[in-house]
Amino acid sequence: MVGPVPCAASVVQAARDFTAALVAVDGGADACLRMGLTPDAVVGDLDSLSDNAAARFTGRLHRIEEQITTDFEKALRWTEAPLRLAVGFWGGRADHTLAVLGALGGNPAQRCIVLTDESIIFHCPPTLDFDLPAGTPVSLFPLAVMGCDSTGLVWPTAGLVFDSLGRTGVSNSAAGGRITLRPARAGMLVILPLSCLPAAVRALR
Repeated sequence: MVGPVPCAASVVQAARDFTAALVAVDGGADACLRMGLTPDAVVGDLDSLSDNAAARFTGRLHRIEEQITTDFEKALRWTEAPLRLAVGFWGGRADHTLAVLGALGGNPAQRCIVLTDESIIFHCPPTLDFDLPAGTPVSLFPLAVMGCDSTGLVWPTAGLVFDSLGRTGVSNSAAGGRITLRPARAGMLVILPLSCLPAAVRALR
């Protein structure tokens, strides 16, 4: 999935290495034009789509009229895939960025990894097992109050109560080897360096 926020070409390529289809989300179609990419589909309410992009990608447009959800949420629901990778959604307007985080937590069945220029962000499933080198930063950010059992982190989390208005799990670290995360409920976001994308894709697929 490609959104309208400019991002590094290397980030786009990192996502495309793991995806078969390219979906532009509203104004993301213009971003595709700038990068010389042709999306398989353009999804959203299309109110940010330029006339140029609309003409170029006619026949690939899928307008979703309702205005209750964001275009990012519309794209999560519209696409059918075991895992979605999203670029061009981080930065730009702060309200849009925060809405992306809420959408990740509010749509746990639509698994998605959001890529920034430095990091990846995704909703933690009920159990997540993956391997990371020692010293790799591992951050947990709760969208709701919850516990989260873990193994393989430098600072254990068992028995802790996470809360976005209180204790968060920012700047933990991998001890080296296998990591297991088991949040008590939906709403825990995991933030890792961009270099961890292959490990995250394997774990979430």
